[in-house]
Amino acid sequence: MSTRAKATLAVALGLTSLTIWAVHFQQEQQAETMYKGVLRDDERRKEKMLQREADLEESKRKREIYERVQRVEKST
Repeated sequence: MSTRAKATLAVALGLTSLTIWAVHFQQEQQAETMYKGVLRDDERRKEKMLQREADLEESKRKREIYERVQRVEKST
């Protein structure tokens, strides 16, 4: 095999290896980014649930105050 053929083969193998490594690196980065998104979603969901619980407690407290102040009758 000639020197030029060997050099061409070496360059082709190097570029192919670099391309494969770059694709795997990009996939790992993408997977990590997606996982962080899931963690952020879980945190938002937890915060939203806590806010809803706080709103429910506030509504219960207001209802108790209103029922003490106003007369409430159940309809039949």
